[in-house]
Amino acid sequence: MSAPLRFALFAAALMPVLFGAAPPAPSSSSGRPPNIVFLLADDLGQRDLGSYGSTFYETPHLDRLAREGARFTQAYAACPVCSPTRASVITGKYPQRTGITDYIGAAQPAAWKRNTRLAPAPYALELALTETTLAEALKPAGYATFFAGKWHLGPEGRWPEDQGFDVNLGGNERGGPYGGDRYFSPYGNPRLPDGPKGEHLPDRLATEAAKFIATNKARPFLVYLPFYDVHTPLMARADLRAKYEAKRARVAPQTQWGKEGERDVRLTQNHAVYAGMVEAMDLAVGKIMQALRDHDLERDTLVVFTSDNGGLSTSEGWPTSNHPLRGGKGWLYEGGVREPLIVRWPARITAGKVIDVPVSSPDFFPTFLAAAGVPMPSDHPRDGVDLLPLLTAGRAPPERALFWHYPHYGNQGGAPGASVRRGDWKLIEWFEDGTIELFNLRADPAEQKNLAAAEPARVKALRAELQAWQKNVGARFPSPNSAYDPAKPSGRFAARPPEPGEVR
Repeated sequence: MSAPLRFALFAAALMPVLFGAAPPAPSSSSGRPPNIVFLLADDLGQRDLGSYGSTFYETPHLDRLAREGARFTQAYAACPVCSPTRASVITGKYPQRTGITDYIGAAQPAAWKRNTRLAPAPYALELALTETTLAEALKPAGYATFFAGKWHLGPEGRWPEDQGFDVNLGGNERGGPYGGDRYFSPYGNPRLPDGPKGEHLPDRLATEAAKFIATNKARPFLVYLPFYDVHTPLMARADLRAKYEAKRARVAPQTQWGKEGERDVRLTQNHAVYAGMVEAMDLAVGKIMQALRDHDLERDTLVVFTSDNGGLSTSEGWPTSNHPLRGGKGWLYEGGVREPLIVRWPARITAGKVIDVPVSSPDFFPTFLAAAGVPMPSDHPRDGVDLLPLLTAGRAPPERALFWHYPHYGNQGGAPGASVRRGDWKLIEWFEDGTIELFNLRADPAEQKNLAAAEPARVKALRAELQAWQKNVGARFPSPNSAYDPAKPSGRFAARPPEPGEVR
């Protein structure tokens, strides 16, 4: 963020005091702005927590968080892959405004080699320094800012320490823990000193977050911990893997499979390694929550847990199932974008709430700023809404549409397309051939019955709304692929590995 913009934010925060008006009231019981702990999982599907229906994965700490706070049933990521959603949550904008519409590292149009009908749209390879990040927006209010985990928003010079964070442990350009021993020390990470050999990454990140909390307990702080878990490579602690191998043999020895396009899609949660990764992440959440308890900070800390896209169910190990939601990571169906979302703030939010209102990634930025008493930047496009009235008083925002635009071919078998949800209705437009799908999510959350032919007026209205939004955010579109050969394989097929005990 530029120096003039930093000064503008600081001046905006001071103006009510200088001119006699009352400043925004502190939202915590301690009389100071609340602490904020924002936990973002990687590739975790909505159904991957016990509180969201999983009977195979064990997530007691996150389930407790849900019991003690609010659990959303219709929360969405802004994109079915990671980097765009990460750009959205930290700026409060739809990904299209930042230019980051695919995971950073995907092939640009000039380097496209796959035999597909379209060449993907170009996209930005970094989060611009001119963007106002959550950390930069909170600093004028006196927040200490901490980052640990996965960044994946650009090269060195665009890392967390360049975007408003006082501390960066582990954040770099990589989309996974691909150095050293990956999920175990030595990490080979330029922003995370190695621990003892064999130290486990999620526990290390939680330990660092707990240390930061202890050091900064006397002032408001932002802890942003976007986990590397449960992204590939699929690796678990040996004890946890053994635990879930035994559980699989006992309760879920057979895997059910379906088809999504040319891909197999997992319909059963019974992958032992993935289950171990989920539990390790849950244990890390437990360590952070214990740090808040140890320092008597629980009541006045706003804790949010969510994910960056749907669970990986059609590729790269096929580790989880989003069933009954359709598809998974890389797809515009519900399995690719619907997320767990848990919000806990004992000072303001009644325990045990279940909220059915659709919300999305751009909503976090205005919600956190409102909680901190910080004004929104005057030039912000307001893509998201402040969720505090909904969380604290049950006042839902006016009905609005939520949008997605993914002009790329992911690694998971999906194709370029865009979608819009308004009320119970969701429309998907596939760019390869203009196919339109329309679903009523209340009646058909699994998106099995395409109602487009029966609802032409609704299709027309939703398409017009989607197109107006695309124009407003400057959406880019794929282009015809001159090298496409319909006689050759599409490149969207991928063979899955055999399951334990499976005969082919």
